[in-house]
Amino acid sequence: MNIRCPITLMLACMGPLAATPGMAAEFPTKPIRMLVGFPAGGSTDLLSRQIAVALGQAVQQQVIVDNRSGATGNVASEITAKANADGYTLMMATVATHAINPALFSKLPFDPAKDFSAVSLIAQYPLLLAVNPGVAAKSVRELIDLARAKPGTLRYSSSGNGSPGHLAAEMFRIASKTEMLHVPYKGGSPALTAVIAGECQLNFGTLPGMMPHAKANRLRALAVTTRARSPALPDVPSVAESGVAGFDVSSWAGVIAPAGTPKPVINKLHGEIVTLLKQPAMNARLAAEGAPPIGSTPEEFSKFMREELAKWATAVKQAGARID
Repeated sequence: MNIRCPITLMLACMGPLAATPGMAAEFPTKPIRMLVGFPAGGSTDLLSRQIAVALGQAVQQQVIVDNRSGATGNVASEITAKANADGYTLMMATVATHAINPALFSKLPFDPAKDFSAVSLIAQYPLLLAVNPGVAAKSVRELIDLARAKPGTLRYSSSGNGSPGHLAAEMFRIASKTEMLHVPYKGGSPALTAVIAGECQLNFGTLPGMMPHAKANRLRALAVTTRARSPALPDVPSVAESGVAGFDVSSWAGVIAPAGTPKPVINKLHGEIVTLLKQPAMNARLAAEGAPPIGSTPEEFSKFMREELAKWATAVKQAGARID
């Protein structure tokens, strides 16, 4: 009788278990890829590159940002969902990719709740309502008056149908009883450029991406979309305090991995990310850019994403947005 078979089988079964305790200590042994679902130059890309550089230094392996734009971030999400669950493929998830898209698209090639493992929420921040400096409106009230005086003539840009900026603008339009024309672009950076160039008159864009242009007077900041003002722009009022009662919209970004990524690896990534977010230089830089760091636990981030799915499903329905 060949007694090696049972022993071989037993060792094979024990292999994964035996490897688990040392997995986090050994990880990573090669470069890590961080997928971004939007073009280079946008706010998600810029935030991802800051995190990638710092994380790479912390784990002593290169963290490579891989921009895979398309379908409002769904291309990157699908690649992440189908990647090996070993910690070497991450994604910078956003409110668009993992809260809005599931309600926006009738069918997705992945399950936003089941196909990903949460690592950490990086930051939550307001959108900024800004106009081209040539627009004759220096406040939200004046913008509303202008839109009502010329229904359908003001053009607002966005990073695409169903993007946070599109939905925020639609919610603003409905709340303010105005008519404006939506002009979608392929990403936040070209949408922002369109307003700076005067192709469109206004934009609801992410605060980190728009704030430098507002400070350089290439844009005129009118309001932030959260109920409270942003510490990064304390002199800019909120939309709500500017007369649109109850208006409250925010964006966010966080790191995720494919479902099934070993818990020790998730914990190590989480620990390194939280540590780097607490570094004074990183903390101050992100706060100054309008995206004060959070660094939640994987469990907190997972719960947050479930809540965001429900919240934005309602917003998409109210706006009547749909992509098939």
